[in-house]
Amino acid sequence: MATDIATRDLRKPITVAEYLFHRLHEVGVRSVHGVPGDYNLAALDYLPKCGLHWVGNCNELNAGYAADGYARVNGIGALITTFGVGELSALNAIAGSYSEFVPIVHIVGQPNTKSQKDGMLLHHTLGNGDFNVFAKMSAGISCTLGRLNETLEAATLIDNAIRECWIRSRPVYISLPTDMITKQIEGDRLDKPLDLSLPPNDPEKEDYVVDVVLKYLHAAKNPVILVDACAIRHRVLDEVHDLMETSGLPTFVAPMGKGAVDETRPNYGGVYAGTGSNAGVREQVESSDLILSIGAIKSDFNTSGFSYHIGQLNTIDFHSTYVRVRYSEYPEINMKGVLRKVIQRMGAVNAAPVPHLSNALPESEKSSSSQEITHDWLWPNVGQWLKENDIVITETGTANFGIWETRFPANVTAISQVLWGSIGYSVGACQGAALAAKELGNRRTVLFVGDGSLQLTVQELSTMIRNNLNPIIFVICNNGYTIERYIHGWDESYNDIQPWDIEGLPRAFGAKDKYKGYKVKTRDELRQLFANQEFASAPYLQLVELHMPRDDAPAALKITAEAAATRNK
Repeated sequence: MATDIATRDLRKPITVAEYLFHRLHEVGVRSVHGVPGDYNLAALDYLPKCGLHWVGNCNELNAGYAADGYARVNGIGALITTFGVGELSALNAIAGSYSEFVPIVHIVGQPNTKSQKDGMLLHHTLGNGDFNVFAKMSAGISCTLGRLNETLEAATLIDNAIRECWIRSRPVYISLPTDMITKQIEGDRLDKPLDLSLPPNDPEKEDYVVDVVLKYLHAAKNPVILVDACAIRHRVLDEVHDLMETSGLPTFVAPMGKGAVDETRPNYGGVYAGTGSNAGVREQVESSDLILSIGAIKSDFNTSGFSYHIGQLNTIDFHSTYVRVRYSEYPEINMKGVLRKVIQRMGAVNAAPVPHLSNALPESEKSSSSQEITHDWLWPNVGQWLKENDIVITETGTANFGIWETRFPANVTAISQVLWGSIGYSVGACQGAALAAKELGNRRTVLFVGDGSLQLTVQELSTMIRNNLNPIIFVICNNGYTIERYIHGWDESYNDIQPWDIEGLPRAFGAKDKYKGYKVKTRDELRQLFANQEFASAPYLQLVELHMPRDDAPAALKITAEAAATRNK
């Protein structure tokens, strides 16, 4: 009776599920990844009513990877799993999103609240009456938990979780018990959009930090800009480009920051990754007397095995929650406001020229008569073939290290998982990215993945076909785990894989006429494929078996793998 009275007092009654899904739609989500399960099935009925498309993945791990790829293109993603068995299968993917600052709303369908209070012995539980254990597992890889157990607080918890997800650019966890799905709450809150703006910096503190930054910037003889992943995740790319334009400073990216800046600009200098950089880049960055480091994540693979040779005394670090000027740290100050004022007040600075960077072949490959497709030959050619607005996904391995040496056309988005480095991530991420690209205007999506990595998540080819997606997938066939071979076990069987008929896989997943496959073993064959306009823009999935030598790898991978092998000892 009390519930009926409370519902009768609502001005615009709406179910909890509808409220949640309308909020997701409001912040830009159009497709929801996941796997159905009995504790989330009733909630899924409300998706189409709220303008959301259900993707339906082959398993929860892949769904998590796909939501991650979707979020990196779309700005935010969503994932629905079921209690216990489903949510745990997705944890690896969510942990990767947390470590790499990717905003995903993870919704978990749970048993009804009475069953939980009574400690009933239900399926998908540990059989001990503990219904909180799985949420606790997610707590360490989520920036907030929203437990929707009471109607009075449901809307507030939903709003807070989605806002935190957006502003902190990290996953959040929302539990939705089955009896809460249809409970009615006040819907007029939806008339007021969520406030997704950053909390403003304290003006006095911000001005002081700006003055300190400008003092060192004006005194520097050869300053440079170094952009990394958190510049992308925390949405300061407009500021980065304005800083490039206003200052004219040589601008470089870290591997995780690849694609953060327009690489067609004259002051773009390439990828800096310590000893993994090309000689010109390394020399200019490491000889600089001031580095404006924006959104850095200084992990091992992002620095070619911690081989950065730049000191904190010559560095100003800009982050989402603090700015560090040399050895002085200013907490609770967001880089966005600081960068904007630095640009406005900058005036003249000392800007050195940047060596010309192109996709020209190295001299050793220009004179080669070999038909073998090597990494030194491949990646400059890839750079020449890519188009404006492409989305380029590379698996952590030979592909990710190889893409460093390309110069992208304008507005290319690069996706890789350099820090978390979960093998197989890129195939799921490709599905999510291609779906977001389709929703946003059908940008072309291109994936480079190794034959070993493909075997972990290959089922997502099925999801791509089902959702009428048209990525171009290059599978680097080099007989196993090359990056692992370089770390340890060069000829050991654990780094081998069972060879597959990769070109034929989509047919096994029911592709029929929605697919075209290719086998490429020579340079001439790949040149012909790159020149084929039908291949470049086909409206269906295309998969290329790209055969390369087992022992070949980009130089940066060799350096990083050697450093990893040394640390492992």
